[in-house]
Amino acid sequence: MSFRLAAIAALSIASAAIATPSYAAKCGGDFQSFVAQMSQEAAAAGVSQGVIQQAFAGVTQDQAVLNFDRRQRGTFNKTFEQYVSTRVGAGRIKMGLQMMQRHASLLSRIEQRFGVPPQIVVAIWGLESDFGKGDIGKMPVIRTLTTMAHDCRRTELFQGELLAALKIVQRGDLPLKDLVGAYAGELGQTQFLPSSYIKYGVDFDGNGHVDLRHSVPDVLASTANLLKTAGFKGGQPYGEGTANFEAMREWNRATIYRKTIGYFADRLAAGG
Repeated sequence: MSFRLAAIAALSIASAAIATPSYAAKCGGDFQSFVAQMSQEAAAAGVSQGVIQQAFAGVTQDQAVLNFDRRQRGTFNKTFEQYVSTRVGAGRIKMGLQMMQRHASLLSRIEQRFGVPPQIVVAIWGLESDFGKGDIGKMPVIRTLTTMAHDCRRTELFQGELLAALKIVQRGDLPLKDLVGAYAGELGQTQFLPSSYIKYGVDFDGNGHVDLRHSVPDVLASTANLLKTAGFKGGQPYGEGTANFEAMREWNRATIYRKTIGYFADRLAAGG
């Protein structure tokens, strides 16, 4: 689970959400009435009745999600040196170098298309999910997002994310059983919010679906596409104070996290 989650919970959204209209579903009150309203919103947004009924069948409020959200704080007290030492150790660097080698051809094609160097993409992949081998969340995303949308703290944000999650199923990118993620509904090997999944997801393996849980080509290309869309320029430095460092705000607004991405990427580029 990434440093981003605390940022999301503190309203510092790392993955930029799609611009959304003001939603009509009223937060608070009876949970099932809210679900009924969101079902109407989803239908109006083009989601089929079959997907809506399947997604919301038996959905209940998840108190653990609310408890976790309430515990989050907008501050972070570790220094960069303290933080990076816990995130970029010898084992993760070694595995990152192996991933660079194993996926060299894929990463080269991604760099040609999106202008993002392999070391940046692999660093993010490693930090977010240990290259897909770590914890990418096991919580039902529809339940998580319905719970957060029903809560009145940030209902409009999470109503938008809930509709985006339903559209992922509607498009056939992921079946509902695979729509599982972290405490704010983040999905896949680089932890995209559903709106970012819809906005930046790339079908790079050419199978007709954007699969950010299982397809390494889709995961890495989508990550690069987010950065490119945010203004990341190939062949330019990405350290603190650069335009590319600023572009990475779209990934994570926390300076300490972006510095960690850059540090990890430098280590990978240097061969360790």
